[in-house]
Amino acid sequence: MATFKRIEEIEAWVLARNICKEIYAFTKQNDFSKDFDLVKQIRRSSGSVMDNIAEGFEREGKLEFIHFLSISKGSNSEVKSQLYRAFDQNYITQKQLDLLHFLCDKESKILSGLMKYLNSSDIKGIKFKKHHEPETKNHKPETKNHKPETKNQ
Repeated sequence: MATFKRIEEIEAWVLARNICKEIYAFTKQNDFSKDFDLVKQIRRSSGSVMDNIAEGFEREGKLEFIHFLSISKGSNSEVKSQLYRAFDQNYITQKQLDLLHFLCDKESKILSGLMKYLNSSDIKGIKFKKHHEPETKNHKPETKNHKPETKNQ
């Protein structure tokens, strides 16, 4: 697995973004758009999936990244549950529900796979890399202060 340099390279983030776009499109339609509480909740949950992937990635530490991926996984499950509520209210069709559940299941598998990979990896993250000594050093010997110490009175 390659090292990611940008969030746009992370498959889980790309898919989460696409799911979020779909959610926003569905929530603008018909009666769904009038259910302000559910619209707000499902939009926040879908946004949380991609946002937590991004936040964990930018923390530049493996354990933090895994933690935020876990939060994303939970938010993804919230989206699935909220989609059932939307379906039960006839805001979305069976076909729309099936498509989004398929995408959410795929997202969950990708997140699980990434978490499993990170857990088994020796990579700790950029912030844990040792800082390198500068290539140039001052080769002059240190000078010592030959003055006696002064005492405060």
